[in-house]
Parts: sequence; C-alpha cells; structure tokens
Amino acid sequence: MFIHPKKRGGWSCMLAAGMSWLSVGLCAQSAPSADDVGATAALARNSVLHVTTHDPSGQVVPDVLVVVENADRQIARSVTSSAGGDIDITGLSPGEYRLNASKTGFLNSSATVEMASAGTISVEVSLTADNAPGRETTNSPDPTNASDAPQPAPSADPVGGNADPPATNAAPKGFWARLAKAYWDDWHPSGPTPDSKYRGYPPPESNPPYPFNNWPIGGTVWIGYNNATSYPLTTALQTGPHGDWWKKANIQIYGWANAGFNFSTSTQEVGGKYANAPMGYNQIPNSFQLDQVTLYVERTPDTVQTDHFDWGFRMTNLYGLDYRFTTAQGYFSQQLLQTKANGTLGNQYGYDPVMFYIDLYFPHVFEGMILRLGRYISLPDIEAQLAPNNYTYLHSLTYTYDCYTQTGANATIKFSSFFSFQAGVSPGCDTAAWKPSSQLTLNFCEQFEWRAAQDNVYVCENSINSGNYGYNNLAAYYVTWYHKINSKWHTASESWYQYESKTPNIFNPAAASLLITNANGAWCKTAQQLTCYAPEWSVLNYTNRQLGAHDSISFRNEFFDDLRGQRTGVKGRYLESGISWNHWIGSTIVFRPELNWAHNMDNVVFDGGTRHSQFMFASDIIWFF
Repeated sequence: MFIHPKKRGGWSCMLAAGMSWLSVGLCAQSAPSADDVGATAALARNSVLHVTTHDPSGQVVPDVLVVVENADRQIARSVTSSAGGDIDITGLSPGEYRLNASKTGFLNSSATVEMASAGTISVEVSLTADNAPGRETTNSPDPTNASDAPQPAPSADPVGGNADPPATNAAPKGFWARLAKAYWDDWHPSGPTPDSKYRGYPPPESNPPYPFNNWPIGGTVWIGYNNATSYPLTTALQTGPHGDWWKKANIQIYGWANAGFNFSTSTQEVGGKYANAPMGYNQIPNSFQLDQVTLYVERTPDTVQTDHFDWGFRMTNLYGLDYRFTTAQGYFSQQLLQTKANGTLGNQYGYDPVMFYIDLYFPHVFEGMILRLGRYISLPDIEAQLAPNNYTYLHSLTYTYDCYTQTGANATIKFSSFFSFQAGVSPGCDTAAWKPSSQLTLNFCEQFEWRAAQDNVYVCENSINSGNYGYNNLAAYYVTWYHKINSKWHTASESWYQYESKTPNIFNPAAASLLITNANGAWCKTAQQLTCYAPEWSVLNYTNRQLGAHDSISFRNEFFDDLRGQRTGVKGRYLESGISWNHWIGSTIVFRPELNWAHNMDNVVFDGGTRHSQFMFASDIIWFF
C-alpha cells in the first residue's frame, strides 16, 4: 500500500492504494462547526465529491466513466471525467458511496468514499493501462513459474461469477479434514472479502442470495469478469499435497446434490405417475425425488486481462429425475425415448452429459471474444437446467417447453459495456448431428446493457431453420429484460414466440406414423388436415426482493398460450403464479420452499386430464461440494 500524506483545509489527508493499479486520495476541508450543521438536505447541497483521473505517472486520463452508487448499490450518479480529468459531483447526501471507474484500454476498479458532512471530498483515481508491465492480473498461469498460480475464489454461481478467495488458514493434512475445513470457513467467514477484478460495469447483484452477480447471457462466460469458482472439493484439492499442480492447471472440480419434495392437489392414483404434468421437472406428485446430482470438471479462461489468448473447458455430468428434460436425441437418449410396460415414458432416473465444450478467448477482438465449441445450454431464458441457476425450485411453463441444449459453435463478441453480439451454428435444438431431426440451424443474439447495468435487454433469434416438425425442432424468438429498481428490488421479464411447421395432426389417424417419440403432435383445426402450423407464445415475469445477504423472495407470474397444444400436449391458455423464498447457509447450502398455482383456462389438463387447475407446495435443498 502506498501512502502519501498531504494537507488541505487544515486537515491531514492520505493517499492510499489498496490495489497496484488504483490510487485513491481522500481529503476533507475543515469540518463544519456545530452551528453549521443543518438538515440532511442542507448538507447534501453543500457537499462536493471531487474526482480526478490520471495514470500512474500523473498524466491526465480523460473520458473516464465514473459510477457513484450508494453503499447498498443503489445508483446515485454516472458521470464522465472532463478533458482535464476532473469531475465535481454535488448534492450527495451523507453516507457511504462506492466509486467505480472504467475506461476502454484500462483496468476497472472501485473504492469506498464516506460523505460525512458538508465540505469537499477529493478522490484521485490512478488507472493503469491493460497491458502495462508489472500490474496485477488474473492471467492464466505460466507452468514454469509457481508464482503464476491463479488464486481461485468461491462463488455459489456454477456458471461463474465474481468469486473471492477462500477464508482459510493453514490447511489440515488429510483430505476429509481439508474438505471439512472448507465448509467451516464458508459457514463462518472471518470478514468481508474484496471484490473481484473486472472490466465493464460493476456487477448489479450478488450471489448469494441470487443465482448470479451479472445478468445472464448464454453460450459464453462473462467477458471482463472472473468466472472461476472454488467450492469445498476444489479447495480441498488445492490445499493438499498436489495443490500447486491444481492451482497451476487452473482446474476446478465441483458439483452439488439437489433433492426435493412436493405436496400437490394432483395424485398418482388419479392422474398416473407423472400427474403434475404439464408442469415441468418435479412431475411426480406427493413424492420426494432426487432431482439432480452433478459433477463439473472445468477450466475458465481469464477474460479480465486483454493481453493474451486464453482457453477453458467444461464437462458436466448430471444424474437424476431432471435428465428427463435435458436429454438430447442421440446422447444416451435410449434411457428416455422408450415406452415402458406401464405406459410411462422412459426410466424415472437417468444420466446426461449435459455440457461438454471448450472456450477460446481472443482478447484483441474489440473488448474480447469467446468462441464456444461443443454441447452447451441454449442461449436465451431467465431459467436454466442446472438447479442453482434459478430463482426458484419449480420451473415456469415458459422455460419447460422451449429449447434446452445445442451442440455446435457459438461466438460472442463484446463490443463495449453497452453491446455484445452472438452468432452460432448447430444441428438444432436437443439433437445430435447424426440424428434424423438434425438440420442446419443458425442463432443470433444481441445484448444491450445501460444505466451502469441497471438495465439489460437480451434479444435472441435462437433457432433459425425451416422450423419443420422434428425432435424439439423449435423456431424461436426471444426477448428478456432485467431491470434493477433499487438496492432491494429487481425484475426479470421474458417473452418468446416459437413454432413448428408441418406438425402431425393428433385427430387424423393417417398422421400417427409421422409422430416422433417424446415430440407431441398438434391439435389442428380440422380432422382432415394431415399436418398443420403449431405456434405458441408466452410472457413471464419474476419480481425479486432481497431480504438480506443470504435471503431473497421471488414472485413469478406467467401467461402461456399453447395455441395448438404441441408443447404441453393440451391446447389452451395457461396462467401460472408462484412465490418462493431462498435461504442460504454460506455459499454452499440453499433451501427453496415455494407455493405454486397453475391453471388452463380452456381444457382440463392436470391430474391426468381431470382438472383445470393445480396447487402445489414444494421445497428443495441444494448442497454444493
């Protein structure tokens, strides 16, 4: 830490740098006397936050975006430094503020400023160029230099996030003792941990209590942010006898066990084994189920740095009831795509290699580019197949009946903090390239983020091909909007329109031979039609309230119009609402109880086609390892 005292207004000031590329000087003018102290509004009118931006040599760095937000992350101001590197911000009420500075070609960083009373607080920000020698980075390790071993950090976000180093002292010698210590440290943190490095807007949320720090974007890691994780299993390996190798290799091994139960108005006695359908995932009513056990092996590329190429990979194994929804035709799909003697579809439990891909990071393509090759989660959607990536235990109809995975290539280019563009090619949704349902499919997505990441719109043309009937061969068009209302509330809204053409008519016996196992036909307008056009559309909203560092509540409402019944199997307009509570223990255990109501306005569908409505209480636990 560099400390440089100076005088201003009769008070001693100190220039401090908590990181090698950020210098912050805090100076206060003479404190007001008791006679000067007035109402908070008067203090706000008289307070000035003066910011100067320069490089380590003292040269002015103009046009730096400075975001000043309340300590609880409610945005106050977003301003840009002048040609002289100066900013004066007035009207800030007394309190703690967070300062985030960013400029293309420089590393971002942050500082905390206390506006205690009327007067001037001066902050000097020293920004170091991305490729400046001697700066700290989270670069990939040099295998010949032990000091280059990356320092992974814990995050409860399985697709990556702003992770922090584990709070451990000397590690015990035995593996199980090290694993136990990793859990103990997670459940008993020694104090706050510093924010991870990043390039771009500051993360708008925190994980926990939400499933992410940054707004979701599919088919890529977050460019400009730390995507590494360090759950207890990884920590136990990295602090063991071969810890240096694990750190140098930058490989994380982790996963979770997810189990839950539900009490439903539908019953197996009336509606059969999967009577909760068409609600997704936990379709067996009034039961306890193993939803998913996963094992990840991955390496994440360092996308904070911009001076060299990096790479990563992920292999995700999933076993449990949820394989029934993630299965793609051609990947161990014989477990599901068979009719059992009792008339049900496939095995109750099964295995799916739900993700296997490599990521190639090219830092000099605008603000960075990721090229992903392999099988990956379909790009759009608020929700995801993997349990921790969701606000709630139960899934919406909007998510249950769209595309799940694709196998192909997807490129993501970050042009700026405001705009990212994606383009990809695959054989279609949920199918291997060698299966009859495959066909050349393109996808394009555009992400727009503004107001310092308080708003994010994600538009996806997810499956562009002929749209003809096949195994989940959906032509689909999405828009998702994330909006942060204030420090406690945010919303996530999604709408899509999708369809399949030439869908076999379930009312025409001549079309029966055209049907594909686990791919519904359509309720065509007349029985004479052999096939017909089968569209559907949906609107979904999550409204979320953070209750504390480890607690949040989510309200979900949706309208889903299955115009030809091709998605759910029963034509109709669906309404669905729910409320869920998330409670975390550290970042390794989460409980998610919830209440849910679903209703088809036009036809009976629940409980084996005997009810219009269904009410359910459900809860699960996710235990990370």
